[in-house]
Amino acid sequence: MKDLRPQERDLIFALDIGTRSVVGVVGRPAGGRFKALDIEMAEHGSRAMLDGQIDNIHQVGGLARTVTERLEERLGVHLERVCVAAAGRALRTQSGSFAMDLSEEKSISAETISRLEAGALSAAEEALQVEDEVRRQFFMVGYTVAQYRLDNYPLASLLDHTGQKAEADVVATFLPGEVVESLYAAMRAANLQVSSLTLEPIAAMNAAIPAELRLLNLALVDIGAGTTDIAVCRDGSVTGYTMATIAGDEITEAIMRTFLVDFQTAEEMKRNLRPGEDSHYTDILGLENTASFEDVHAAIQEPMNRLAEAIAVQVTELNGGPPSALFLAGGGSKLEGLREKVASSLNMDERRVAIAGNNFVKSAFADELDLNNPEYATPLGIAVSAGLGLLNDSYVITLNGERAKLFRSGVLTIRDILLMNGYTYADMLGRSGKNLGVTLNGRHMVLRGEPAAPAILRVNGEEAAINAVVHAGDNIRFQPARSGKDAAKTLGELLGKGFSGRVLLNNQEGNLKTALSQGDVILTLEGPSGVVPPALPETPPVSQVPEASRPAPEEAPPEPVKTEPVREKEPEASKAEPPETPRVEPVKPLIRKREVEILLNGKPLVLPPKENGQPYYVMDLLERSGVDFEKLEGPVHLAVNGTECGFSQTVRDRDSITIH
Repeated sequence: MKDLRPQERDLIFALDIGTRSVVGVVGRPAGGRFKALDIEMAEHGSRAMLDGQIDNIHQVGGLARTVTERLEERLGVHLERVCVAAAGRALRTQSGSFAMDLSEEKSISAETISRLEAGALSAAEEALQVEDEVRRQFFMVGYTVAQYRLDNYPLASLLDHTGQKAEADVVATFLPGEVVESLYAAMRAANLQVSSLTLEPIAAMNAAIPAELRLLNLALVDIGAGTTDIAVCRDGSVTGYTMATIAGDEITEAIMRTFLVDFQTAEEMKRNLRPGEDSHYTDILGLENTASFEDVHAAIQEPMNRLAEAIAVQVTELNGGPPSALFLAGGGSKLEGLREKVASSLNMDERRVAIAGNNFVKSAFADELDLNNPEYATPLGIAVSAGLGLLNDSYVITLNGERAKLFRSGVLTIRDILLMNGYTYADMLGRSGKNLGVTLNGRHMVLRGEPAAPAILRVNGEEAAINAVVHAGDNIRFQPARSGKDAAKTLGELLGKGFSGRVLLNNQEGNLKTALSQGDVILTLEGPSGVVPPALPETPPVSQVPEASRPAPEEAPPEPVKTEPVREKEPEASKAEPPETPRVEPVKPLIRKREVEILLNGKPLVLPPKENGQPYYVMDLLERSGVDFEKLEGPVHLAVNGTECGFSQTVRDRDSITIH
């Protein structure tokens, strides 16, 4: 091979890895448009792609290498950087919500909003994981915020507002990790380095529908062999993308069944189908035959009807109704009569449904090549996106020493980069260790879990915020946050080395080496060895007992046993002179003889009477609150009748309790 010059920085090389073929486009920006210098296409010898997903990595990589070498030979350039797009068939869309407690003293910043959205995106990905049962890696492609709320009031923007609680609902789109990794692997097999990655429906729209037309409500339908990708725009931007599960291969297979031909012969009959022209073919029995246009056209009516109806259903669902106009792209768009069927299925004027290609001239041109071919929508779109700055070929970002995987359709923040490369909300913010709540001598206390070690985030050596915008050439260093350890103590560690008395743990003789568990009830006593005090009923803190039920001052228990680790002075059981059994005078319990009707987080709840006649406390309602204490993202807020309270607050009939 002749000597090749290096690929210039502004020379764009795009590859469309399709189910039936690989198409390569080379060009550079010129005068605000993309100038195509050469195009090459080669078909797979056998099925290396299944419905747009790479099945045989080495076969796809080999064909991509063949296309690349043909272009290199004609242009005299060594092509090493390539722009590619992932098929829309594997896209997964999922909603997610997240809430954050706020400081009323500070207004909401852009970084706070970014963290809020990151939490909602992480929740959406977790929902996908639950659906799939087996944990998989997903790459975030894009998302839209469906709704912000501040203190339960919907807002269009949270920026600079103040309040107590902010919430965000998002609809996010993900690609399974294996789809992205197989595409990168195929490019490595072709000795190519991926410089940008986008989605096929977005790329096709960038070629077929110029930005100045996106103020209109338009749809782009790219009918390939294995997938039919759909994108919708309005108000100047792409608002959504999806796909239909039927595409060109179903048409080909209908011809195979009707005329008893192999797949390749059926493909040729489909491509050459024109009114007034006969199809000459050899069937699988070796017999030569001739089929009229009418015969072949009749054979494909049923799958064409299904294709048109599937397009109409997906476009209507994505757009909320028929668009103002619709463009058909891809090889399948050439099918005689399909345009009219799509218009009919959408109840649109046929003049509002067009074959893409005529608008390519607004974004791409060539001196000698004919670009007005709907099959060029995706490869030209990938190249146009890169060449016109929508996806810049020089847009390389390094994450922890390696090139980051990017889906570029606009400005990206560090948070976007991290989510696109498999990191989660927990990696960015960390989680504090679980708290441990116990009751010591009638007083509830909380042992705090270890706080999370914050993430370390630097861009080009400088500390950066998670919502900072990244630029071409940026070098990101990210060390994920480390979650804190859960609170853990033994009974002896809680009471301290100086404790020498007796102790009951959950009304049983306590061993100081026992590890404490959530909800444990501890009572410290003094008495002779071997004397076990009587079992004690549960009692609320004295501060929560009505005045009439409290003991008179002269009946107050003696000074409590001192316990070193307790943060505040706690009331203890009384001392008694040996050898008598220790005298314990519990506060008279509040007897409830009937059900308690309350509102818990706005929903009515009837609590049956406790067997021991004790009242209910807020801590009794934690398991019924719907709060997942295994995945807490912040402190738990408690309120009774709108007033903040503690876990040991007594619950009374008709109380309204909030736990979030």
